[in-house]
Amino acid sequence: MAPRTEEPLSTSHKRWILAATVLGSSLTFIDGSALGVALPSIQSDLGAGLAAVQWVSNAYLLTLGALVLIGGAAGDRFGRRKVFLIGVAVFTLASIACGLSPNVQALIGARAVQGVGAALLTPGALALIGATFPPGERGKAFGAWAGAGAIFGMVGPLVGGWLADHADWRAIFWINVPLAILAVLITVKFTPESRDEEAKGLDGLGAVLAVAGLGAVTWGLTAAPDLGMGNPWIVGSLVGGVLVLAGFLWAEAREKHPMMPLSLFRSPVFSGINLLTLLLYFALGGAMFFLPFELIRVHGWTATGAGSAMLPFAVIMGLFSDLAGRIADRFGAKLSLSVGPILAGVGLALLAMMPSDAGYVAGPLAGMTVLAIGMTLAVGPLTAAVMGAVPPGHTGVASGINNAVARVAGLLAVALLGMVLSAVFTLMINVNPEHAREVLGQVMGGQWLEREGLDVFHQAYQAVMAVCAACAILSGIVGGLTAPGRVQKPE
Repeated sequence: MAPRTEEPLSTSHKRWILAATVLGSSLTFIDGSALGVALPSIQSDLGAGLAAVQWVSNAYLLTLGALVLIGGAAGDRFGRRKVFLIGVAVFTLASIACGLSPNVQALIGARAVQGVGAALLTPGALALIGATFPPGERGKAFGAWAGAGAIFGMVGPLVGGWLADHADWRAIFWINVPLAILAVLITVKFTPESRDEEAKGLDGLGAVLAVAGLGAVTWGLTAAPDLGMGNPWIVGSLVGGVLVLAGFLWAEAREKHPMMPLSLFRSPVFSGINLLTLLLYFALGGAMFFLPFELIRVHGWTATGAGSAMLPFAVIMGLFSDLAGRIADRFGAKLSLSVGPILAGVGLALLAMMPSDAGYVAGPLAGMTVLAIGMTLAVGPLTAAVMGAVPPGHTGVASGINNAVARVAGLLAVALLGMVLSAVFTLMINVNPEHAREVLGQVMGGQWLEREGLDVFHQAYQAVMAVCAACAILSGIVGGLTAPGRVQKPE
């Protein structure tokens, strides 16, 4: 039975709660990172086109990005512990469905349901940490959460790569089952319930508008390279999506219990950190989607080898995230949130410049190491700064908004950078432009082995990574201008 919320929590009890949130969050960390390395195998095995393989990622990010807002509000109203447990259950059942998917359409549908589960458990985990640890300890706690998540998330590519090479990519989804069971057991035993007693109502209209608007924009951006930007369906989808999103903001301004209270954005810290999040996670999400295709198709690596490229990220974040959180607690977030993203941008630039025939040391090692140092400095302080910029009763909503921004950033990155990749490839490949998109799909699916096509893909990849690097550096500038000098305490 969970302890009463009135009783003070000991240090060891807080650690158990932190462990429960880490295990629950690890479902999304492992699943996302392992799947990224396995996408080339999934594309080949299921005969999926480029747009379809983008939707394997985007279906998850769409529902997660849109519904994580209402997930945070649901936790505030009905109980963060309860909503966290429901999210773990939904995510696990959807993972089983992913493992049983007979075709890419079924996989995309199951991935969308996974996003619903993640939209409940992710803000629930962060809000549980925020409710458990006082402001002076949150930087360290979030740093430990980020570091443990990095270990789970970056071991994922090794496991996913090995399964794609030697077994079946479907097994990636079965890993979630034992982790989910353990997370549920620890949560039920050790985690007290917490909620915002003033929270009332859920913003169903806002959730529908967010999913519809983001879905329309994402579909338009993903389908545009195949149909053309002038196609009436593309124009209608993009214009309609933007109008629906404008309607979402209009509804939020008038909703009595909005899932995204626009008043929170009056805080320059809250607004600035969310802009930083959008740019930084756009860069990271786009880079991590396209890097495995570069390593596997152009460099000729196995999926396991591509997964090993992520090891510096895991080691550095796992060892030093706790230290980064303590530094932010002591000196404030401004330094971490300016230097960190800029270093991440330098790392992405190094990944862009690696030669197409480079091995591990001359290839991804330096870029991933610098990227990891930058993200380690930024992740924990970023989360603490967002939650410290709002009143205590709004921590669930704040974590939901920030997570929504991060996931929407990844969603937009896969769609927009896919357009960049396609445009550069089409411009430079020596084939009929009408067939260039088909050739690009064959290169990414492993059916095109001629060196010219691989070299052009490498150049298109470099263009994508250059955009990612620029966005990360810009996010560091935003951090330097808007991040707090010290962790903000609610007034």
